[in-house]
Amino acid sequence: MAATAIQFKTNYAVSSKIEPFYKGGKVQINKDGTYMFCTCGTKVNVIDIRTGKVTKSIEQEDQEDITCFSVSPDDEILVTSSRALLLKQWDWKEKMCTRTWKAIHTSPVASMAFDSTSTLLATGGCDSTIKIWDVIKQYCTHNLKGSSGVVHLVEFHPDISRLQLFSSSMDYKVRLWNLNTSKCIMVLDAHYSAVTSLAFTSDGNTLVSSGRDKICTVWDLKTYKSQRTVPVYETVEAVMLLPENEDFTALGVTSKELHFITAGSKGILRIWDAYSGRCVYSQCVPGKPKKETEDDSDEQSLTHCMLVPATRKLTTVTAEHNILSYDLCTLKLERQFVGYNDEVLDVKFLGPSDTHIVVATNSPQLKVFELATLNCQILYGHTDTVLALDVFKQGTKFASCSKDKTIRIWQMNKETGEVNCVAQGLGHAHCVGIISCSRLKEGFIVSGSQDCTLKLWALTKSLGANSSEKITEPEVLRADLTEKVHDKDINSVVVSPNDKLVATGSQDRTAKLWSASDFSLVGVFRGHNRGIWSVQFSPMDQILATSSADGTVKLWGLQDFNCLKTFEGHDASVLKTIFVSRGTQLLTSGSDGLLKLWTIKTNECVKTLDAHEDKVWGLHCNKKDDLVVTGATDSCIIIWKDVTEIELAEEQAKQEEQILKHQELSNLLHEKKYVKALGLAISLDQPQTVLTVIKAILGESNGQERLESTMLKLRQDQKESVLKFCIMWNTNSKNCHEAQSIVQILLRNETPEQLLQYNGIKAAVEGLIPYTERHFQRVNRLFQASMFLDYMWQNMRLTEKSSDSDMQAEEMELESFFPMDKAANRAKKAVIAPTHDCIQ
Repeated sequence: MAATAIQFKTNYAVSSKIEPFYKGGKVQINKDGTYMFCTCGTKVNVIDIRTGKVTKSIEQEDQEDITCFSVSPDDEILVTSSRALLLKQWDWKEKMCTRTWKAIHTSPVASMAFDSTSTLLATGGCDSTIKIWDVIKQYCTHNLKGSSGVVHLVEFHPDISRLQLFSSSMDYKVRLWNLNTSKCIMVLDAHYSAVTSLAFTSDGNTLVSSGRDKICTVWDLKTYKSQRTVPVYETVEAVMLLPENEDFTALGVTSKELHFITAGSKGILRIWDAYSGRCVYSQCVPGKPKKETEDDSDEQSLTHCMLVPATRKLTTVTAEHNILSYDLCTLKLERQFVGYNDEVLDVKFLGPSDTHIVVATNSPQLKVFELATLNCQILYGHTDTVLALDVFKQGTKFASCSKDKTIRIWQMNKETGEVNCVAQGLGHAHCVGIISCSRLKEGFIVSGSQDCTLKLWALTKSLGANSSEKITEPEVLRADLTEKVHDKDINSVVVSPNDKLVATGSQDRTAKLWSASDFSLVGVFRGHNRGIWSVQFSPMDQILATSSADGTVKLWGLQDFNCLKTFEGHDASVLKTIFVSRGTQLLTSGSDGLLKLWTIKTNECVKTLDAHEDKVWGLHCNKKDDLVVTGATDSCIIIWKDVTEIELAEEQAKQEEQILKHQELSNLLHEKKYVKALGLAISLDQPQTVLTVIKAILGESNGQERLESTMLKLRQDQKESVLKFCIMWNTNSKNCHEAQSIVQILLRNETPEQLLQYNGIKAAVEGLIPYTERHFQRVNRLFQASMFLDYMWQNMRLTEKSSDSDMQAEEMELESFFPMDKAANRAKKAVIAPTHDCIQ
């Protein structure tokens, strides 16, 4: 069967983006649990929890960072505060700022809360004061003074009839304010560090406070006395009371007594009996044995916790800006969102159908995103930053390497999409910076390290064979081959498509070819002026591609190790190279954030793609060769779609439409339907076509009148287009008459007020005047020349008359003197007459 022709790619378009949407600060979920609000610098991002995508982005016009925000309980109002000491009220559903006012605080607002009626707003400032605002009547109702330091916590009592406000500041005390008298009526003093959270019971008679002093205190709000102090042995950032009408027996809650959930520095959720002080449930830290949960983990510590009764969900936020959603009754993890990826070091497609991507960021954890929902699975195992990834051909198994000197093999469950570590390789003496998987079978892995050695790790067939089983302990791998291959760091390693060769690229400016069976040296590629960042085998030919910090990409023959082609065009280091279009094109990424598409046959850069702002370390193509994923140090992951066929189809459809319109235009001109013809020509946005129609109209009998009647029937936007075309026609003396005819019609039939309403009238006048003056001067010169010609013609006629009369007088005189010689006189006349004619 004949091979199908290869179609070169011409363009990629951004299909989707995974961008940072949360960089720390407050997180809030609306009452029905459909949207999540997160601060991100100068913006508040609104995330659709169902899709995981940012649907709205509310940004400060003054480009000042948002210090705090709050959404009203009725979901109608969003209020933000910034470092500019301004409060802004937003209709967040329409992304419209409805009101801006001064916060009156002398320093930024640190905390903010609405009351249960969405009428009153409390703001706590860094200036030790609290302001109460009536957001309906738009004025400040209270100015509460007496706190010490930053007021980082404000909460209204849930029973608004009590008109009470609770606050906490840097003196570690909880103050109770009576809003009727604007005075502090009670100080609750039990904590020895910052109070982080307050939770009220449904009847409003009990309060639970948490602090960074590793205790939670239960308060009786009738007597304002401490009922119980519960030591929780961790820094608590949030406390939530369990709802009374839910079944929590799966979590060990068997009584109807008051229970609360704590979230803090251990990175786990725990449930406590408020009156006995007993912990009835404790989560396991993901990826860590339960025995290791006694030590605080800064990376996995929880900073926020929110209860969403409408959806029966509990949402937590980690210090790494990951947002986790749990089922409230079982605390089973259901979804994860990554608010901030930090620097992306590598990214690959994953799954049998490339439905997922696996990402290595500046973190020990790997992140696996499901592209359809952006749900993220965080993989724990490495203890230091993961530097590189590679995926086996089948797409369910992949390898990672890290600064912790280890490599790991991960297996994806085809049914559930769950990923587990199935093997771990130990043996490198320094950071493992690069890794590559075998291509034909899942037979081996090759890794390169900063110790300048290359290691080959053989994999057993049974490794991860049953992906449905839960792996309790990863298998330990030992290197089968080890070889010192370069004098400097190994930046890239790749296995050939037939698994027989291994290529390496190094900072020593060379690339080398090795036998995969024994690591014997096959050849050396020399020619780059700086270190080599990437090496890649062609999937079709015996060719190796290398990219370097010298800004070039080179193709080398594997037979004679000579350089076949050099691609120049990048102005910075070329970090990654991949083959696309069955090995006929190259896609490269640079340290300046640019991607370039090259056609190998012509050495031509077909397209430059600009979407990243920093080094693009990750570049990978899917199995169908129609999607590309890139990751950069600007924290963005972009999915690119091949739009070559789409653009080609659009171009063909456009050409067909143009042909049909031109045919229709010819028919209209033939039928002398000038109004429709002119309207169609204008819609084509082709000045020459419009000019052809106008010339056809003027070519008719009484063409000027027809043109005027046709122009007056056009819409204003069509007249504006014709006037714009007139500027172009007026620059050429051949077409200036048509342009001046149009201008004359408009000036004669439109009032100055109407002309001023035209879009671009100023530019049109400025463009018409210079050439119109030039044409006027040319007509003046022509008129003067015609007058001179007429004057000459009149003079010539007078000269002819006087010459005839002189000849007759002379003839009579000669005849009088020589009456006998008439023949001689006639001969003389015959000689003189032509001479006069010549003179004339």
